[in-house]
Order: sequence, then C-alpha cells, then structure tokens
Amino acid sequence: MAVSNNSELAIVLAESAAGAGSELGPRAILGSGLLKDLQAYFGRVHVCEISGKPPSEYTEDHDHDGMKRPRTVSKATKSTTSSIAIPSRADVFSRWVRPAVICVDAHVSINHPPRSESSGNIHGMPLAFATGLAKYQEKGIFDWIEQGLLIDMKKLVHIGTRDVDDEEGTLIQQNGNKFFDMDDIKRHGIDSVVSMALEYVGRQTAIYLSCDINALDPEWTPSAGHLVPRGLSLQEGELVVRRLRDTGNPVAMDFVEVNPTINVEGVERTID
Repeated sequence: MAVSNNSELAIVLAESAAGAGSELGPRAILGSGLLKDLQAYFGRVHVCEISGKPPSEYTEDHDHDGMKRPRTVSKATKSTTSSIAIPSRADVFSRWVRPAVICVDAHVSINHPPRSESSGNIHGMPLAFATGLAKYQEKGIFDWIEQGLLIDMKKLVHIGTRDVDDEEGTLIQQNGNKFFDMDDIKRHGIDSVVSMALEYVGRQTAIYLSCDINALDPEWTPSAGHLVPRGLSLQEGELVVRRLRDTGNPVAMDFVEVNPTINVEGVERTID
C-alpha cells in the first residue's frame, strides 16, 4: 500500500506466483471487508491491478548461478510473491530520498547467489538485489534496478526474524543492517525493539514497511507460506504496525504470503 498523502491511498494488487497459490491472496484480503474499512479512513482509495501472467519472452529461461528462471522473474517483477519486494521498493525509492526499510518477516530474504546455499527460488533473494549485494551483467537479470534506487544497508531493519541461513547471517554482520530476532524481542519486549529500530533509522526518516505475515506465529497465520514456529503474537504484530503508523513516517507498505490454498480451513483466521 502506498500512501500519497493523508487522505489518499493506493492499493496495488500484484498477483503472480507461478501457480503456488499466493496469487489468490490479494483478492481474498480485499474481499474480507478490508477495502470498506480503508475507505472509512481515507478520502480516496485507488485499487490498481497488475497482471501476473508470466512474460513470454523467456520460454526457455535457463537457471543461472543457482537461480531458477531469473529472467522470467526479473521481467515479471518489473511490471510480484515475496519477489514483489524488488520492484515495489524501487518505485518508492524513485519518489522518496532513500527511506528506511523495516522488514517484519520470519526470514531475511538476503540469499546472495552464488554465495548462499539456497533453493534457487528468487523469493528468498529480494534484499540481495534491492541492496545491490547481488549484481549481474547478463541482460534481463534485474538489470533494470538503478543505483539510486538501492536500499541503504544502514537504514535496513529486520524484526521478528528466526530462520536465517549461515551465509545470510554473515552478510548481515558484514553490512551493518539492524537485526532483531525473536530472542531479542523476548528479552527486550516488542515495544522497546520498535523504539530501538526507530532510533536506528532516525525518527524523521521516511519508512517503507515490508510485512510478510509469516512473521506471526503459525497459530495466527495457518494459511501463509513458509511458516516458521515461535513467531510474533498477533498483539505484537499489531503493535509494530501501530507504532510505525503513529510516527507519521510510513510512505509505503507491502504485504505478502497470504495463500488461500494452504490450510483452506484456516483462511478466514489468517485474513482476519
């Protein structure tokens, strides 16, 4: 969701998951009554739909450097799964001067091909590309990401993380982004963690909020992808969003991994 001013809201539905099921998430969320609720808070609410059909140029897109179908994913995301983080952040960065990025997610998604051992799925790599850690000269592999649109690693914060590959942990230590895992949250409390995050990025800094609902404990999100135990409680997740909202600094938000095909009986609970 990108907020252009206090009375106007744009909701971008990016439905692309190559059949994994999360392409059904945006409509399920809006269909739950969210749109009506938002209209009560904003003078104007725009809903923009982006086609999720895979591009046809790369019908024989071969794997590269451990990445599965990188040209196809690059083309599709330029025009969305967790890979939406790459283009949505780039668009926000083209309109705002290097905002901070706060990721509320069970994973850090900074696998860096070929350094990281990974599944090859690019939804585990968006921050590597969005920060410039991963760069390729080959045509069509995220070559549209301009230098000025990259995330400042010193303004990158992770909250609620609990599934980190060894190489990802090394990259975080080397590059200085702030990291609050579930042990930190249990030790300090979520309110203090959010305060520390805001102090770190600067209290007058514009904020891009990236939310993967698997940051919450699976108890609350049975119909989410890539679930990891020991997550945030619903109350903790709500507090993070409220605290950031109250600063007046959020300029955009992405919201991913609602998958109505996972645990069909739990869809309503997940969306609520």
